[in-house]
Amino acid sequence: MLYFWPMRYIRYTLIAITCCCTAAHAQEKWDLRKIVDYAVTNNISIKQADVQTAVNGLVYKQSKLSRYPNASISPNISYNNGPSQDASFNIINQGYVGSNVQFQTSADIFNWYSKKNTILANQWELEASKANVDKLRNDISLSVANDYLQILLAREQENIAQVQLQQTQAQLSNTRKLVDAGSLPELNASELEAQEAVDSANYISAKGNVVQAILVLKSVINMDAATSFEVAVPPVDQIPIEKIADLQPDAVYALAIINLPQQRYNEFKIKAAQKTAQAARGSMYPTLSAFGSMGTGFNSIVTHVTGLSPAIGKIGSVSVNGTSYDVTNPYIIPSFSKTAFLKQYSENFRQSVGLSLNIPLFNGAQLRTNWERSKLNIKNLELQKESDNQSIKQNIYQAYNAATVALEKFSAGQKSVTASQRTMDFAQKRYEVGMLGTFELITQQNNLFKAKLQDVLNQYDYVFKMKVLEFYRGQGIKL
Repeated sequence: MLYFWPMRYIRYTLIAITCCCTAAHAQEKWDLRKIVDYAVTNNISIKQADVQTAVNGLVYKQSKLSRYPNASISPNISYNNGPSQDASFNIINQGYVGSNVQFQTSADIFNWYSKKNTILANQWELEASKANVDKLRNDISLSVANDYLQILLAREQENIAQVQLQQTQAQLSNTRKLVDAGSLPELNASELEAQEAVDSANYISAKGNVVQAILVLKSVINMDAATSFEVAVPPVDQIPIEKIADLQPDAVYALAIINLPQQRYNEFKIKAAQKTAQAARGSMYPTLSAFGSMGTGFNSIVTHVTGLSPAIGKIGSVSVNGTSYDVTNPYIIPSFSKTAFLKQYSENFRQSVGLSLNIPLFNGAQLRTNWERSKLNIKNLELQKESDNQSIKQNIYQAYNAATVALEKFSAGQKSVTASQRTMDFAQKRYEVGMLGTFELITQQNNLFKAKLQDVLNQYDYVFKMKVLEFYRGQGIKL
């Protein structure tokens, strides 16, 4: 038996499903891995690098195919008028329709490996473009990780500011009760009301910093600013960090030279330039190639003999004894007709094959200049590689020093928070028994607030500095 639900039940069910789907979508949060994947997929610079890689792939593919013989076929048809020669080299002086077909082929036999080196140069250029894409992805990942940590830092500062505001509001509520009961003067409540206004402004500013940090991240990953976006916030103390003793700068630099795509890019560019120079040098020497061709043609006025008819013609006369006699000569009268198209193509078929030696003599020193320029390009790329290596080494040592300093600041900040919290606890107790004024309590509360903010800043700064070292070691960005 079939049962039919009333329409209102169906409507309620659809609304419930829609609400559940909307809630599930609203609860979706972006962690660093998802953000990095989105940035790599949508970043315009990476897309442009991918296009260039595809172009280099086509160039490499075409250069490999250039090793095979060239071949072309050239059919044509034309109308001609005026003196010209037919296929039998007879002079003709009337209009006619002509047609020709030519097939040509050629192949290099020896060119001093110029073509082979060009193919290898294109192959290394393709590998360099792939390494450049990896480099851009690494750069984007590092930038996104920094902006992601800035969001986490802003969130922590917002939480601290909110807790500070709530504490001040609770103190103001208790103080207001004591003031109304006559136990405390009105000045105490007024001072807390002023502090509440300051804490509210700090909280509003912290919330604005969170929004600003999110907008910065959206711009980096090429996301619409109006798109709903909520980041996953892992506890900062649970972010895995390598021991700084395992990230000594010399060891990190040795791994960076091997693992970073920037170094692979430089190596591939140098190899490509070396092969280009060898190809340019080979082009200065003679090249030997083979060639061949086949062709045929048609002429609309060409005729051929179709028959012979005997005839006798008078060629003169002689007189013998006063009597005149005719002198005749027998001859053949040929009959002609137009030669058919296919018959002419068959009779006029011709072929040629041979060897060609090309010896460069003088071309304004263009070939030698190309060779000299390619050698200078190799030198320039080697200098660029050396410069990049120096920069990476300098960056690693600076990152190691920055991480060491950040660790020390983080340790000192934790001690400061502990001391400020202990001082605040004592101040709160003294305030509750009337042994401390409101101004002094607010001072201690602000000191604790500043210590907590600085501690969070130090902690995130330390985490990011360590992540930079891990990045140079080739581990990528992990949070």
